[in-house]
Amino acid sequence: MNLESRLSFEEFRKEVLNDYRLACDSREISLLARKEVLTGKAKFGIFGDGKEVAQIAMSKYFQPGDFRSGYYRDQTVAFATGIATPEQFFSQLYADPDLKNDPFSGGRQMNSHFATPNLDKDGNWLNLVETKNSAADMAPTAGQMPRALGLAYASKMFRDVEALHDLKGLSNNGSEICFATIGDASTSEGHFWETINAAGVLQVPLAVFVWDDGYGISVPRKYQTTKNSISAALEGFRKTEDSNGFDIYNVKGWDYAGMCEVFEAAIRKIRETHIPAIFHVEEITQPQGHSTSGSHERYKSKERLSWEREFDCNLKMRSWIIENALCTEDELQAVEAEAKVKAQEARKSAWEKYIAPIKAHVQSFVTLAAPIAEVAGADVNMVNLAIRDLQNNREPLRRDILKAAATILLKHKHLKSAAAIQALQQYYDAYLQEEKENYNSYLHATGVNSALNVPAIPAAYEADSITVNGYEILNKYFDQLFTNNPKVFAFGEDVGKIGDVNQGFAGLQQKHGKNRIADTGIRELTIMGQGIGMALRGLRPIAEIQYLDYLLYGLQPLSDDVASLQYRTKGSMACPIIVRTRGHRLEGIWHSGSPMGMIINALRGMYVCVPRNMVQAAGMYNTLLQANEPALVIESLNGYRLKEKLPANLESFTVPMGIPEVLHEGTDVTIVTYGSMTRIIEEAITTLNEVGVSCELIDVQTLLPFDINHSIVESLKKTNRILFVDEDVPGGGTAYMFQEVIENQGGYRFLDVAPRTLSAQAHRPAYGSDGDYFSKPNTEDVVKIVMEMMQE
Repeated sequence: MNLESRLSFEEFRKEVLNDYRLACDSREISLLARKEVLTGKAKFGIFGDGKEVAQIAMSKYFQPGDFRSGYYRDQTVAFATGIATPEQFFSQLYADPDLKNDPFSGGRQMNSHFATPNLDKDGNWLNLVETKNSAADMAPTAGQMPRALGLAYASKMFRDVEALHDLKGLSNNGSEICFATIGDASTSEGHFWETINAAGVLQVPLAVFVWDDGYGISVPRKYQTTKNSISAALEGFRKTEDSNGFDIYNVKGWDYAGMCEVFEAAIRKIRETHIPAIFHVEEITQPQGHSTSGSHERYKSKERLSWEREFDCNLKMRSWIIENALCTEDELQAVEAEAKVKAQEARKSAWEKYIAPIKAHVQSFVTLAAPIAEVAGADVNMVNLAIRDLQNNREPLRRDILKAAATILLKHKHLKSAAAIQALQQYYDAYLQEEKENYNSYLHATGVNSALNVPAIPAAYEADSITVNGYEILNKYFDQLFTNNPKVFAFGEDVGKIGDVNQGFAGLQQKHGKNRIADTGIRELTIMGQGIGMALRGLRPIAEIQYLDYLLYGLQPLSDDVASLQYRTKGSMACPIIVRTRGHRLEGIWHSGSPMGMIINALRGMYVCVPRNMVQAAGMYNTLLQANEPALVIESLNGYRLKEKLPANLESFTVPMGIPEVLHEGTDVTIVTYGSMTRIIEEAITTLNEVGVSCELIDVQTLLPFDINHSIVESLKKTNRILFVDEDVPGGGTAYMFQEVIENQGGYRFLDVAPRTLSAQAHRPAYGSDGDYFSKPNTEDVVKIVMEMMQE
């Protein structure tokens, strides 16, 4: 060999040895982490052992700017890409709430759930092109797939839309790939199939890696997948010269050299052409079984277990290295021994960082609790026992300290004036508040990223302001918005060519282009995923669900992914998607949806806007687009052809979130509602005025957040009677508003008569005008209940 060849070979040898070193490191971490769970230091563990070599081979082609949308077996990917360190892995295993130790979730997610920040506290997007990025993991199987479509679709937009080419910190001409990983059993989920179909249609740079270990927990693959092979089942999706679709590759999870060879060429092709690809990684093993919840020996045969030991990817890579004379036995043994030491060091460091502040608080508690035993009348034995139990606890939890303090304070409430009791009380209150910040904060964004901090600008009208249909208000608004903000995109069923079913986008695709305002297939789940991924990458998507009734198809990613994102990343990741839809009164079971109670409870962490007309809707869009938070905007179906005045400041006025508006002032009864119901109640108020009853009508405007300044209770102080009205089923949205005002705002103190709720019937609304009348609250219902309240 000449000098150049020897140098080249030495570099290759070093790279192989480093890859084997990483495989050993990750395996030892899995083994040690399992022990930490079984000995009680950690609550639960799920690991990536058996997938090390495949994930290392994949990660070699994961470049800065790329995104990962994976699942909880990807620890080796995280180590190989530098997204996580072993110490951070253990910190998350211990649920360390300090973001410096667990930067992915601050102790809020179980191990192997990784995330990278995308936005700073000042509302600036980070330079995502220079970092290797990961969308925040979640546990629902296949839940990572819909947003993977959006992460890849964003690259397509960055490449194809000229107005985005200057956003150098967000994309390098759309060359970024989304690497999606999924277990073979989870490919049975509808999320997987809808994502694959959409990606094949759109032709986006999505690389899907299916880790196939032959089982879904205990269920063999033959009971999961048609033809007993996901790649065989997907054969119809294979791209040909004259069709769209996917490239499909089959590799063995223990074949290091073979995988590197396939992945290198295939990933390069995806990056250059945006043709998506599926990598079916077969013959994966799972040495420790599914998780710490059970043993795989219960459901795998002796023959299968024997095969898994023989085809363990680390052992196969080791054999390949020896066979090709790349390293000596002594070198490999040294690497393996070093891996054990490194895993122990990472575990020890993470544990010490986790336990040190807790033990410091134990000492603070002891220092403050001990003097109580000396107070006259104190229960000395009880105090000393509480102190001793904490001191003897080798692995105390924060709750142990707080419980001990709370118990002492309760037992000695008769001595609350004693200085020692007061000192412990102050400590308890401060510590409880500190831990609430650790565990109960960041459901929403803060600072400039928060929609609550967007200045309110009223709609302005001029003497010659014209009156137009509601849909024309939106049409003019969206036209101005798309002209002036290149980051905004809209897409959904019938949104593009015909301009949506209610004409809010009429003619705008022709003006602003098919990429900016796009039609999609009937696939609500991945319309949401398309928007989620784009929002994670710094774009401002308006993702449309045609009717509110069909939100259920897309509710899972909104609830599990978007609504929880700020919380589960402790404020380090943002997803400012806007979901546009329409609902409330129309006619028929499937086009009259008002499932507000379901939405409110499923989407805590998102804003839920319920504008009564299209001017209000435009103002809400303005507010949301100045912040970095996700929202659902529900326009009123029967409001598109109602006449409204066109504001002169259409693109700049804002509607504040969480601030109700008094539409009619009154003195006898407060009526609280939103959306289309405001018009029904306005009719009822006219009738009630004729019989001498004065009603105050309040439009809440947003359900999440709800009346942040407690203005509704101020109305109740005046009228002493209150009625909550909406179109949801009984106990839905009305019960939510009832609790907010009567309980949380203390409204019960100002009641002269029993508060009332008026909702739709428990069944879906019947078809036709009479079906609407008997299914949902009508004018006569409102009048009847108000009159009953006046006579009570």
